Amino acid sequence: MATAPLTVLVVGATGSIGRLVVAESIARGHTTRALVRDAAKARRQLPAEAQLAVADVTRPKTLPPAMADVDAVVLTLGSDGTAHSSPENADYAGVRDILAALSGQTPRIVLMTAIGVTARGSAYDHLLDWKRRSERLVRASGLPYTVVRPGWFDMNAPDEHRLVFLQGDTRRSGTPSDGVIARERIAQVLVQAVTAPQARGRTFELVAEQGPAPGDMGPLFAALDQDAPGALDAVRDQANMPPAQEPQRVRADLDAVRTPATSGST
Repeated sequence: MATAPLTVLVVGATGSIGRLVVAESIARGHTTRALVRDAAKARRQLPAEAQLAVADVTRPKTLPPAMADVDAVVLTLGSDGTAHSSPENADYAGVRDILAALSGQTPRIVLMTAIGVTARGSAYDHLLDWKRRSERLVRASGLPYTVVRPGWFDMNAPDEHRLVFLQGDTRRSGTPSDGVIARERIAQVLVQAVTAPQARGRTFELVAEQGPAPGDMGPLFAALDQDAPGALDAVRDQANMPPAQEPQRVRADLDAVRTPATSGST
């Protein structure tokens, strides 16, 4: 079904997924704004049609101009382990500060995290916990959202492009056996989630199996269960990270982003 072009802001636009999201959004006719730290670098990497908004998610005061008059925000943030880009200040605080910079706007939010995000005690738990907290911020905000948890990037076989949407985050080995997916397919799902009404309020793991890629993802979105209104965690997720036991600063962030409709939820 055709939809009117939107103004889509891509956060993490020069990352390995973000670059593909920018290209896919432009291909679908959206006015596409890329949030970047280095305009010269971004101009070399991104399509000429991309609008550039120079800002840094670790510097909140730089964000408001980039957020003006957006219809949707696609978040593909990823930390690199440096002091400037840790799981807490990029994967989590970057999402928190983007939400704060919206200043009353109510765009569609599409957040990319990772399969296995609810695992505890794994080799990746520090990173995954902060990604899970970023999901909770998005749900607490009351904004229309979709959360996509991709499997392992580009480890799929050449004939593995049939998309499979899962829920409950039960594949948590921390290895490619949890599921694989091409980066290109991830970008396509993220961009289609911006406009698909069936994707609203849904959280799912994304992997690929043998077969061709679908054209219309609407039926795949529609087959998913919605998250419970006001809940911090996704439908079917294991309740293994009690909000009451979270760091005080995290609980304060949740309180700050809550809308009246989500206030008091756990």
